[in-house]
Amino acid sequence: MGDKDFLLDGRPVRLLSGALHYFRVHEAQWDHRLAMLRAMGLNCVETYVPWNLHEPGPGRFHDVGALGRFLDAAREAGLWAIVRPGPYICAEWENGGLPHWLTGPLGARVRTGDPEFLAPVERWFRELLPQVVARQCDRGGGAPGERGAPGERGAPGERGGPVIMVQIENEYGSYGSDQGYLRRLTELVRECGVTVPLFTSDGPEDHMLSGGSVPGLLATVNFDRHARDAFDVLRRHRPTGPLMCMEFWCGWFEHWGGEREARDPAEAADALREVLESGASVNIYMAHGGTSFGGWAGANRAGDLRLGALEPDVTSYDYDAPIDEAGRPTEKFRLFREVLARYADERDGPLPPVPDAPPALAAPVEAAITEWAPLDDVVNTLGGPETESVAPPSFEDLDVDRGLVRHRLRVPGPRRPGPLTLLGLRDRAVVYVDGVRAASPAGVSTGGRARAEDDVSLPDGVAGPADVEIWVESLGRVNYGPRLGELKGVTGGVLHEGQFLHGVRSRGLRLDALDDAEAVGRVPYKPLPAGLPEGEPLTDRGLYRGRFTVRGAGDASLTLPAWTRGFVWVNGFCLGRYWSVGPQRSLRVPGPVLREGDGNELWVLELDGAGEARGRLTPA
Repeated sequence: MGDKDFLLDGRPVRLLSGALHYFRVHEAQWDHRLAMLRAMGLNCVETYVPWNLHEPGPGRFHDVGALGRFLDAAREAGLWAIVRPGPYICAEWENGGLPHWLTGPLGARVRTGDPEFLAPVERWFRELLPQVVARQCDRGGGAPGERGAPGERGAPGERGGPVIMVQIENEYGSYGSDQGYLRRLTELVRECGVTVPLFTSDGPEDHMLSGGSVPGLLATVNFDRHARDAFDVLRRHRPTGPLMCMEFWCGWFEHWGGEREARDPAEAADALREVLESGASVNIYMAHGGTSFGGWAGANRAGDLRLGALEPDVTSYDYDAPIDEAGRPTEKFRLFREVLARYADERDGPLPPVPDAPPALAAPVEAAITEWAPLDDVVNTLGGPETESVAPPSFEDLDVDRGLVRHRLRVPGPRRPGPLTLLGLRDRAVVYVDGVRAASPAGVSTGGRARAEDDVSLPDGVAGPADVEIWVESLGRVNYGPRLGELKGVTGGVLHEGQFLHGVRSRGLRLDALDDAEAVGRVPYKPLPAGLPEGEPLTDRGLYRGRFTVRGAGDASLTLPAWTRGFVWVNGFCLGRYWSVGPQRSLRVPGPVLREGDGNELWVLELDGAGEARGRLTPA
């Protein structure tokens, strides 16, 4: 690394990178998306690594090798790679990538040098980073930075791997100021064998750069426009070293119940041009956003990041990116390609042609819903053990990362009607009194937001004696700001006329319990009523199943007419959350998930009130 330029094999190189998260793209489609990055004029790919996806329980690791396989695919596509392993990643991902089993007990001690946080981080990095170390550009028989032409194959290390830089933490200056923590992460990454340059990334603000950068490491900045102003701020902190925008935000994400987000392609292309005219390198965030499959979408706090309403993110992570959610080039792609072509290294030759889109579903398909099981039966069959405690346990107490919790308790009596209040509600609750659904607690919207104060009451009150059920659904953990890692569910107890109600029986249902087809088959289903009029909506919450036939499998979109809110699986693959409040109206079905012919299954976990007894798949 020189005073002004990145150096690879001793020659100056401008990094033209694009963000593409391997965990938001079906693995069978990685090659296509990487080829799209090359065709847009990029020479590098950047990815985060979500800790909570790969370590669902303490010391219990899941498919950590996915990162290595993705880096191998990047090398074969002729791309360098930037890895951002966190431990915190933001990324509009559940809990910013931090595991719920860690943030629950630690609270505000996360992302600090507290030994109880650093010990699991060290265990995780020692498990993860060998995937990176073996694929660094300075390893193997090739010269550092040497890379193959597009499509050239070879095992990592034969000619040098693709990894050219690794990030320390992520936008730490937006969160904390523990410099000892950042120094320890730097030491740990080096101890694990990472030898390529390390860097930090923060907003172009003095407090962010002073809090988040590390002496001796490259500092980069994140922004969406006004590149020269941003780099002026960076130069006040780092007079020398390469300039880079590590996140050039060319679009934005969306919230349930909110508006569509879009950025004018010409304006975005002009902003990208300003970055490159400044002599800087760039990482386009996102080059291709993909999808938050599996219910992994996070949430934000609106306005005041400490008190603002909860805003859950939609399942689509299209991000108004130049390569859309289905992998197709957009007008923004065309304009970016024109800008990037002027700055591509001539030694790489002309830009490759734009790949054809993956096959789409040949024709629309109707999936008939034929059987269902009430939500109680689903939770009793697939949920965790029922616990009894003096107050409602949090999702963290019940080891529920994504999913829902059922609380059962009793209002003593006789007593007159009085307010029933849920204290510290961090999500959306539905309350039943003696088996009858009560009016929604004030402030728990049917849209995307939950009220800022977090304490909500049933407007009509409850008389005693009465049996109460409280169903709480996680809308996603906060992924940015000071409420990162907050507990989920009813976190402060239940009051009746100011009196705590004790003796709460609780059971949690993890979303990944439905990834197990054998377990889902044990749920006691019943057939839907015969002779249901066409278009007549179903009304009950629960797990619905249907089957369908495919002739000409390919990428598809799934819609559920008149359904309200829940999660969907196709052939055991969780597509994510749907919600009638929009703005997202359909869910993406990757073509590799579908099976040619008979035997395709659709599962719908409806948490409010089901719609027509069918789902519809159309070509994407």
